[in-house]
Amino acid sequence: MSLQTEGKPPPPKGPTGYRVEDRIGIQAPPEVIWEVVHDLSLWREWNPTYPRAEGEVRIGNMLTLDLALPGQSTQEIKARILDWVPNEQLHWELKMMGGLIRTLRYIEIAPLAETGCVVDNGELFGGLMGPSLGKRMRGPVRRGFLAMNEALKIRAEALWAERRA
Repeated sequence: MSLQTEGKPPPPKGPTGYRVEDRIGIQAPPEVIWEVVHDLSLWREWNPTYPRAEGEVRIGNMLTLDLALPGQSTQEIKARILDWVPNEQLHWELKMMGGLIRTLRYIEIAPLAETGCVVDNGELFGGLMGPSLGKRMRGPVRRGFLAMNEALKIRAEALWAERRA
């Protein structure tokens, strides 16, 4: 016996919650963008949103990050790597208030051409209180992702230009 009411579509698959995202086009191959994203030890050199990132990109590993959103105090956060695929994506999870707030943070690289990609940089706010936090923090979070994307674009395109020279 189905718990679904006849005629209604099935519930959506995948994580749900309140999404805040920024997208940017970068004129570099996915491998170059991934190289910049993957090396957390160098984020301090280019990333205004996470001026400190410690940890190794491996599933289940913990990261220690300093989150510096525009107009907000910098705060240290601890996150766990959920998933990563070289040249494609990095996902991590943050739990706060005993899991009442759970966020899924993602950086995803989608190739459009041999040397051009779109990078989606965002966060999905879930848990009982996550969506309300996401709505309240939408402005600073989006500006932080925009600043990070612009810095990633500059870094990856400069690295790609240097390698082609």
